[in-house]
Amino acid sequence: MAEVAVFHLLSNFATYLGTYLKEEAKLLTGVGKEIEYIRAEFKQMKIFLRAADAMEEGNPELDVWVKQVREAAYDTVDALDMYMLRLGHHHGPGFRGFLCKVSCFIKTLKARHQIASEVKEIKSRFVDISVGYQRYNDIYRSSSTHSGIAWNDCRGDALLLKEADLVGIDKPKSQLLQWLVDEDPQLKVISVAGMGGLGKTTLTKMVYDDATVKRHFQTHVWITVSETVKVEELLKDMIRQLFEEVRQPLPQSMDNMDTNGLKRTINDFLQQKRYVFVLDDVWHIPKWQFRKIIFPECNCGSRIVLTTRNNDLASFASKEYHGSVYNLQPLPHQQSWDLFCKKAFQGNPCPSHLEDLSRDILKRCEGLPLAIVAIGGLLSTKENSLDEWERIYRCLGEELQSSDKLVSMKKILSLSYFDLPYYLKLCFLYLSIFPEDFFISHMRLIRLWVAEGFVEAKERMTKEEVAEGYVNELINRNLVQVAKRRHRSKSYRIHDFWREIVVSKSREQNFVSLASAEKVRRLSLHTNLDDIQINCFTRLRSLLVFSKEDPLSMLSKVVSLGKRARLLTVLDLRGTDLKTFPKEIVKLVHLTYLSLRETEVKLIPKSIGNLKKLETLDLKLTLVTELPEEILKLQYLRHLLLSSGKELIDGYFGFHRVSGFKALKGIGSLTSLQKLCYIEADNGSNNSTVLSELGKLTQLRKLNILRLPQEHGKVLCSSLEKLNSLQSLFVGAKEEDEIIDLDSLSSAPRRLRTLYLIGRMQNLPHWIQSLHNLTRVFLGWSKLRDVDPLQSFQDLPNLVYLHLKVAYEGEGLCFKAGGFRTLRFLWLARMGGLKWVRVEAGSMPLLEVARLSDCKSMKKLPSGIEHLTNLKFLDLGDLSDSLILGLDRDFKGGDYWKIAHIPDVHIWYSKLSYWKRSYIYKMVESRRDANL
Repeated sequence: MAEVAVFHLLSNFATYLGTYLKEEAKLLTGVGKEIEYIRAEFKQMKIFLRAADAMEEGNPELDVWVKQVREAAYDTVDALDMYMLRLGHHHGPGFRGFLCKVSCFIKTLKARHQIASEVKEIKSRFVDISVGYQRYNDIYRSSSTHSGIAWNDCRGDALLLKEADLVGIDKPKSQLLQWLVDEDPQLKVISVAGMGGLGKTTLTKMVYDDATVKRHFQTHVWITVSETVKVEELLKDMIRQLFEEVRQPLPQSMDNMDTNGLKRTINDFLQQKRYVFVLDDVWHIPKWQFRKIIFPECNCGSRIVLTTRNNDLASFASKEYHGSVYNLQPLPHQQSWDLFCKKAFQGNPCPSHLEDLSRDILKRCEGLPLAIVAIGGLLSTKENSLDEWERIYRCLGEELQSSDKLVSMKKILSLSYFDLPYYLKLCFLYLSIFPEDFFISHMRLIRLWVAEGFVEAKERMTKEEVAEGYVNELINRNLVQVAKRRHRSKSYRIHDFWREIVVSKSREQNFVSLASAEKVRRLSLHTNLDDIQINCFTRLRSLLVFSKEDPLSMLSKVVSLGKRARLLTVLDLRGTDLKTFPKEIVKLVHLTYLSLRETEVKLIPKSIGNLKKLETLDLKLTLVTELPEEILKLQYLRHLLLSSGKELIDGYFGFHRVSGFKALKGIGSLTSLQKLCYIEADNGSNNSTVLSELGKLTQLRKLNILRLPQEHGKVLCSSLEKLNSLQSLFVGAKEEDEIIDLDSLSSAPRRLRTLYLIGRMQNLPHWIQSLHNLTRVFLGWSKLRDVDPLQSFQDLPNLVYLHLKVAYEGEGLCFKAGGFRTLRFLWLARMGGLKWVRVEAGSMPLLEVARLSDCKSMKKLPSGIEHLTNLKFLDLGDLSDSLILGLDRDFKGGDYWKIAHIPDVHIWYSKLSYWKRSYIYKMVESRRDANL
């Protein structure tokens, strides 16, 4: 398979040439022709690699050629970067600038000759590579027609399993049967979706073979879809199954029919029949749209079943044909254990000396039936000795490469990887940089992708917005899992076996190194590696340190390389034990991404101004409170992130638990800024000037302002009116009882999606009701008295999250019928005067999570809470004893019946000014006990 990292380099080579050599190439005597030759060769190689990327692994000759291209591409880019580092100067205009240019030319003459020599050497390598290109191109042409067969054949194993060998299939099988044989005469599409290895094919085959389905439908066809099989062959396979089932001879002219003729034959055959078609493993919406037109809609109750790893396709196809989607989930723990024991011990109990280790191995499978069956089968062939099983556990990554029983599993999972476009392969491979079981922050991942150059801006979209689309596509393809959503943050993870695969592929392509390797470009340190050789860093572009201890020694090694080290572009020291800002950093003048988040750094030196290419500076949760004026030299800065103390203002903490940095006069010059947080507006005599400068930052997507004086609300509003791209706004008052006045804002930015207002308010701003894109709202310490806050929010069409904390001093709140149609999360906290809450029928129909905390005047649960039939989690904290007592199932006249439908109810108390969960009340367990 062609290496995606190489393809990325070749795709961007024209940009390198255009940027770096436009002004200076003529000064490199005799190099122009060599550069043109290399550029032409890169274009040819890019075309070939795009085609070769679809080839399967296992072609050693092609692998050798691709590695040669990789090394040459890396060397070329490094040479060009070093060229700019040594020779890229801005000499200024006029005669003085001319003299500076002549002087610089003389001083750098030796460097120019050296670079010219490097380019000529690279050209000679490309001459040799080109000869290999012609030979391997011929190999590709002759072998491409056979690709895909071996990889797809192993999927047929799922069709040979017996239902007795499976666990956890009863519930999904029952649901699918119900959808298939219902009496609705419309043609329906039923999609079974989920990541590879969950058992979609196995489940669907069990349903397809069920006697109920056989009796209900007149015609039955199963087609395993492959991206490499021609459409004509699939259509002919359908015709064979249709005619063989009714024992009719095949149409004599079938072999000579074109695609349209084959479709007409199928369509004519199916007229006025009740049929069921299974299309197994469909990947893309265009493929589905192309095949769907063969199915007639004759109101006979026919059904089409799709299995797919693509959630978008499942949703699209089923909605189009009035069907349903079954999202197959991993097996729960007990069913996973039953399946594991069935495979590893042939149904016998697990030996006691292997139980702990078996459960550790099972944990790596994460409920994936394919992995459980494969590893259980492998272990069944081994001796039941602790040493042997520990070896398997330690070396699961190696076993994926070598064990026959696991290789087929790897191939099935890898199909999803091979189906990715090259830009998503890059982003997916990059996940190998994170440690095992690591929660990957949403914005951290996006900013790293952008800094690495994986993302290209599209028209009217920022690179960050394009990267958001990349994340969503990986989620919809079931390659990335949403791990958790807490407050305003979102994080991801990948299945352990997917991680083994991407780590393996990254190692093969020298894309990411997790330890010492020759000519490392991206290094991820998960533990302290004192033995790393310094010559490994001659090409280092990215360094991410996940080990907390001693990042300075690693930086010192990198910087000791001199100018070569200055090519580093990404440096992430998040969470390390740094106490001071490392002086080595300011020498890394190519840095575009620098994160010191969650360190104990206190001061940022003036020399930060040397990092003129910096796009992301992440100082959140550090001890920094001021930034030097030299920050204003960083004209490419897109994300300026700084906070100290606890950031969870909307969580459990008090009013002033977050600090930012004093606003700098002149901050309006940083016109590339997209995110600015947290900035403190209380800055003496410069308050008004700084706030007015914010209006110049027209690219801002996120703005967090703390300590806003009441008298400067109008100035802030004037600036906000100019920020048409703003999507997230956080405004905190100077003091808890100081009023936030934002009512002079004539019209809020129409793209605003997140709004956090912290401070006293006399009225809610009139413009809130016009924010139709608003999804999240937090009101804190608003202390509204005569204004019902719910009236401003209840009709917002996209509101998902609403948190009111010390926001209302009235006695009651009413959620009216028809209001909050999209709300999923509600939190009412610390409203001491609140005595009652009423939920009318038809309000908040989608609400999933409700929290009620520290509202001690409430003596009873919200009336009408029983109407919230979608509620999955109810969290009750620091409420009155009478309210809690009324929830006891045995308490006569109590409110237990109102929450009996809620799966999970937690009750807790806080003590000694910190939060401590002292009592957990789970309704699921209570109901289970009641039914025994």
